[in-house]
Amino acid sequence: MNQIDKFDWAILYELQKNARLTNAELAQRVGLSAAPCWRRVRALEEAGYITGYHATLDRHKLGLGVLAFVRVDAAQNTADITLRMEESIRLLPEVTSCHYISGAGTFELQVVAKDLESFSSFIRNVLLHLPNVKDVHTTFSLGEVKSSSALPLPMTANPKGTPLR
Repeated sequence: MNQIDKFDWAILYELQKNARLTNAELAQRVGLSAAPCWRRVRALEEAGYITGYHATLDRHKLGLGVLAFVRVDAAQNTADITLRMEESIRLLPEVTSCHYISGAGTFELQVVAKDLESFSSFIRNVLLHLPNVKDVHTTFSLGEVKSSSALPLPMTANPKGTPLR
């Protein structure tokens, strides 16, 4: 798949909004018949444009009331040590995202926890014991304004032609 066209963009747009659409529903929304739509979805998956399908869970209903942003400072920033830190961080279910950052710090983590006590325990008993951790700096979310994994797509992706933003 060298280049994606307006139908591919429309498929990505619709699946990003609702990945539970049946192929028939998706085909109708993007203006294709079922078989070509299905082939295009498979091609988008094989080319890596679609990397998975996920349920979005409500962390509050699951008892995860604390959302924190944790900057981790590394003691050393060599390739081998940094790779070991990355591997260790990937294994932590409390960490919902991790970014290697510029500026002050090495990694920026998004961490969820039941409450402040369990968050504190996670920092003291887990995070500070990872290889090469020098220091951590935490900022707590006081309220979520927007939480989305949807990516901004070109306006041509919207089959109805209304602005995406």
